[in-house]
Amino acid sequence: MADPTDKMESIINLCKRRGFVFPSSDIYGGFNGFFDYGPLGVELKNNIKQAWWQDFVHRRDDIVGLDSSIIHHPTTWKASGHIDNFTDPLVDCKESKMRYRADQLFFAPVRVAGETIGYVSVLEDETMQARAEEMAGDLKRKLAKQGALEPLALKDYTEAQPEEHALIPSPATGKPGSLTPPRSFNMMFQTYVGAMQDASATAYLRPETAQGIFINFKNVVDTGRVKLPFGIAQVGKAFRNEINPRNFIFRSREFEQMEIEYFIAPSADWQTAHQGWIDGCLAWFESIGIPRAKLSLYPHPTEKLAHYSKGTTDIMFEFPFGVQELQGVAARGDFDLTQHSDVSGTKLDWFDEAAKARFIPHVIEPSVGVDRVFLALLTTAYHEDEVEGEKRVVLRLPARVAPFKAAIFPLLKNKPALVERAEALYRRLKKRFNVFYDESGNIGRRYRRQDEIGTPFGITIDFDTIEKDAGVTVRNRDTLEQVRMTDDEVIRFLDEQVNGN
Repeated sequence: MADPTDKMESIINLCKRRGFVFPSSDIYGGFNGFFDYGPLGVELKNNIKQAWWQDFVHRRDDIVGLDSSIIHHPTTWKASGHIDNFTDPLVDCKESKMRYRADQLFFAPVRVAGETIGYVSVLEDETMQARAEEMAGDLKRKLAKQGALEPLALKDYTEAQPEEHALIPSPATGKPGSLTPPRSFNMMFQTYVGAMQDASATAYLRPETAQGIFINFKNVVDTGRVKLPFGIAQVGKAFRNEINPRNFIFRSREFEQMEIEYFIAPSADWQTAHQGWIDGCLAWFESIGIPRAKLSLYPHPTEKLAHYSKGTTDIMFEFPFGVQELQGVAARGDFDLTQHSDVSGTKLDWFDEAAKARFIPHVIEPSVGVDRVFLALLTTAYHEDEVEGEKRVVLRLPARVAPFKAAIFPLLKNKPALVERAEALYRRLKKRFNVFYDESGNIGRRYRRQDEIGTPFGITIDFDTIEKDAGVTVRNRDTLEQVRMTDDEVIRFLDEQVNGN
């Protein structure tokens, strides 16, 4: 599928049609920035989280888990800087009432033969340069200007000078002067705790899971028998009142994070630790089916680092709508523990037995969104091909994360011996794996249905199974190869494919 826009639309349609992702509150027209995961989506999402937890917590000796509350004491967010600094630049169109993030709205002056004849504006995406140039050409023709059109240098709206605000057109209307100057907008969702709805009862839904780890640092150290270096992992919901949710589940207002805070001594080589986590995260993405060729690294320039950050590198993924951040790996220094220690009055430090000294550990933070991994997997797995002269939509999801590990089919549903044998195998496999039973329609159509939802193996019980005791037929979704196996061989085969045993 050549057109990335078409591929994204096909994925979105598949998600709703087959029960992966639904718009939230769909019967009321949806609710922008919120999504519900259907029967297949919740299985895929849970498999992603389980794979991450197994690999980064259960299979390591230096990581422990945590599940902190979504609402923390409001002082948490003052200490962390979120109340004062967790903002996005907001721009409104006074005519259309549309709202934009200023750093996602780009503009450029249109110059012909040294003269500025107007401005163009576009919203950020992979095609924005081409669209801006087309607009500039249209403006030149409209004004009947002679001469060469100079190259456009797009900048985001936060870089616009005050005198340019009246000249830059709104993307919604195309009219200059209707955009407001950028202003700060805090993205935390505010709520109230208790019976009163005043300043004393104000609280916030957490915009990240990290602070729940930091404020529990002492609890974990006192109870967990951990030794430096060690990490605390958490999977949980976070909420951000995004100005402009977009690109399906990529940027939404309610999402789920998989996050680790890995604590190291101040004297440790943080650069080596930081690179080690980058390499480990890249390897994990590959292990669940995201190819290395679609991943790239973006080290944040020094001048753009947060004031507390020693270094941050984003792992980027090639989505249909452009290369965007999939995961961030940040070296945060001792900023968070120091802040919470100072504001709370509780010592969040570490006692080094060997050196007989106390210090506040530094931290490496690998943080990734479950929903973005979900979308990256679907993007990678979605293919269209042709089988036996028919178009086939297939999700080539690895067995470890696929919603169903196998589907069991009696060749014919009106033959009791076939059905009984298929149901017996289904019940046996169901004790170990999430499998699906289907006896409706011809066998080819049943294969196609399972291919479309990513089921890696189809297991057919045919007449050779019951008459010759020749085992069952196991069909591979990707290669279409068919192999005969006994029931015991099927169990061992699926265990190896799903669990790597």
